[in-house]
Amino acid sequence: MNPEPTLPVAITIAGSDSGGGAGIQADLKTFHQFGVFGTSVVTAVTAQNTLGVTAVHAIPLDVVRAQLDAVAPDLGPVAAKTGMLATAALVREVAEGVERHGLDQYVLDPVMVATSGDRLLDTDAEAELRHRLLPLATLVTPNLHEAGILTGRPVLDEDAMRRASRMLVELGAGAALVKGGHLEGEAVDILWDGEVERVWRRERIPTRHTHGTGCTLSAAVAAGLARGLELEDAVDRALRFVAAAIASAPGLGSGHGPVYHFAPAG
Repeated sequence: MNPEPTLPVAITIAGSDSGGGAGIQADLKTFHQFGVFGTSVVTAVTAQNTLGVTAVHAIPLDVVRAQLDAVAPDLGPVAAKTGMLATAALVREVAEGVERHGLDQYVLDPVMVATSGDRLLDTDAEAELRHRLLPLATLVTPNLHEAGILTGRPVLDEDAMRRASRMLVELGAGAALVKGGHLEGEAVDILWDGEVERVWRRERIPTRHTHGTGCTLSAAVAAGLARGLELEDAVDRALRFVAAAIASAPGLGSGHGPVYHFAPAG
């Protein structure tokens, strides 16, 4: 009989970023910083750095399934997140795995395009993500572009963000955090849980070193849930962590460099 765990466990189901700033690598660093034991299912291997993505290899479905079936029953993650899923077949496989293992504190980061502009999700996978994964999510965390694709309507300003958050919950998500990092002016993020809205506003940090912010944010929310925080508190702590990680970015690489995953997670 296994002893009671003394450390909360979370799982990330996502792609590998060889540059270390996003994907599985960013998620595991973030879990660690929040005092959560990180486990992983690799869905794709990418060749990338701060300048862009040069190759993508989707992991075979049976290997993705085997990873999740190995980790979930043994280590018992209490929270999960997904990131890059690459293909429609992988989206379906992961949705079945989330259901099969009862991963009910699940954060969906609908990764579609890298910071560099490179495509990370096949176009035909968008509908699968909307119909199969969105209804399973405790929280979905799209940026403006992703929110527009998921809702079928452009999201270009704060009013549109608010409408998109409502639509995403109507489509089945437990809650939606629409990220306004690409808006002009201050950074605005809107959380809607079907009953209550909360808005965060922050002064924009002038930097090109923002690679991995979406992955880091969703991993931080999952880590907060794993540690027993209520959703709004987990989101608040995650947003503060990402802001600190951007502000203290180490300036690595010649392009969009990574944020600082050793920023305080307070």
